[in-house]
Amino acid sequence: MVHQCVRQFGQKLVHRRGEDTIKESDGLKIHLSAIELVFLGVGRNLGAGLYIVVGAVAKYVAGPAIVICFLVAGLSSLLSRLCYVEFDARVPRSSSAYVCSYVTMGQLWAFIVGWNIILLFLIATACTARAWMYAFDSLIGDLISQALERTVPLHMPYFLATYADIFALGLVLLLAVLLALGVPESARVYRVFTGINILVLSFTIVSGFIKGDLHNWKLTNRDYTLTTAVFTYSLGPPGAGGFVPFDFEWVVQGAATCFYAFVGFAAITTTGKVVTPQRSISLFSLLMCFLAYFAVSAALTLTVPYYQIHHYSPLPEAFLHVGWGPARYVVAVGVLCALMSSLLGDMFPMSRLICTMAEDGLLFRALAKVCGHKEIPVMAIMSSGSLAGIMALLFEFSDIANLMAVASLLAYSMVSFSVLVLRYQPDQNLSKNEKMEEETEMEPVVEGSLLESEPEAGISNILKSLWFPTSTIPTWKSGQIVSGCAFLLVLLLTILSRILAQWPSQVFSGDPGLTTVAVLLLFITGVMVIIWRQPQSPSPLTFRVPALPVLPLVSIFLNIYLMMQMTSGTWALFGVWNVIGE
Repeated sequence: MVHQCVRQFGQKLVHRRGEDTIKESDGLKIHLSAIELVFLGVGRNLGAGLYIVVGAVAKYVAGPAIVICFLVAGLSSLLSRLCYVEFDARVPRSSSAYVCSYVTMGQLWAFIVGWNIILLFLIATACTARAWMYAFDSLIGDLISQALERTVPLHMPYFLATYADIFALGLVLLLAVLLALGVPESARVYRVFTGINILVLSFTIVSGFIKGDLHNWKLTNRDYTLTTAVFTYSLGPPGAGGFVPFDFEWVVQGAATCFYAFVGFAAITTTGKVVTPQRSISLFSLLMCFLAYFAVSAALTLTVPYYQIHHYSPLPEAFLHVGWGPARYVVAVGVLCALMSSLLGDMFPMSRLICTMAEDGLLFRALAKVCGHKEIPVMAIMSSGSLAGIMALLFEFSDIANLMAVASLLAYSMVSFSVLVLRYQPDQNLSKNEKMEEETEMEPVVEGSLLESEPEAGISNILKSLWFPTSTIPTWKSGQIVSGCAFLLVLLLTILSRILAQWPSQVFSGDPGLTTVAVLLLFITGVMVIIWRQPQSPSPLTFRVPALPVLPLVSIFLNIYLMMQMTSGTWALFGVWNVIGE
């Protein structure tokens, strides 16, 4: 009885959703044009990551080398996005990573991906609402924060914010109601906010390079000493001066935090059907956002010495620093519009994903209820909005921003892993007879006398199949070989990332750590060659990731390496979230 229950549970976990059911069960009938998707992707990305994270990372973590942080984070995001493109191509009717995972990998894999993407959107909404309050509060002289600190303080600073942000809670609930009124109304507001954001960003970049001073990329400790003689408040840690004032380890940690800025393209892949192919659109949006982040961070650090950057309002205060006081208010209006559009960009796809998972029975089915002829998922919108509002009420921006980066990096790594495995799998219509034939080929011959040469022959056949596959198209046996090697590679890459993140100086100093890394790289190369030798599926796809298996493995390695930069507290919160999901 127990064995049968366990077997049924296992079959349910690996159960795959039929591709022919996507059209009926994928939920909301929403069609967005190419221009609307570009606005959605750009507006979602150019939000709190641009107006809050840039200042915090430049001031406390990387200094002017924040441009390198965005370069590393952007490269990791680009590789993940390329894997997303092939993943989308396998299920043409839907672009949701959750639905694609359900169709190609099974229910358990899909739930992990979907659950972590929900966490990503929840935290993004909470962080952006907090950032909006910071920007508005800075514009009016910190009146809101001072009032909230007096009236609703929280006495658990290691777990919660210093005060309950009722303002951010109200903002999230207000936007949830706006979304519940209908997508066309929200999309119209979204386009207006995003347009204002792009205009203000262009003004900021041009002005920053005009007023910038290259000396701010070559600062010394003497400059810091002279500045502290003028200012009475703390300027933060000075670093060692120069373009990279902090150690290289801090630059890598900054890249992990800056990945927050590039998670917005998930909004496009979760939004729904589009009129034109969305793959080039999302890549174009990603390129635009990277150029904006690179230019803004360069302009900011050229305009203001990194240790004088304002943590919560870096761009408006930068204009005040160079004597352009009126421009500060113009930029502040752009910041508020950008953060508002980013909020809508997070909440819109989050409700769609929750509704889809509820329809599949992986969440409470009441969340799949839609209302009106527009089929608006009111329950999903209001429940997710309420939860995100509570997070904005209780948690500080800096405490949960890294948690969102971990969730996104894990989800993207799973997509890259899926692409690597699926490319080497046989077609789904592989007959049972073919599978049985392959299984019998793998079984050693046991008839006759048990000679010692028989197991040796079996081992020889297995090794031969690893390096010289007998078929030119994927078989069940070659697919199993790739799956096992892929899991082994993830384990080896995780160990390698941990060593590089924990003991980087010992690795490059010639200590035993260098030998360990060399051995790991040797094993990784050998296993990668085994995968490369296996036949790939000839099934036609609109896009295929180049340089398999190298590109997906590099993507997984970068994502894991960035995840290893997170603190133990971030991992504890991430574990709690996934335990709740179980």
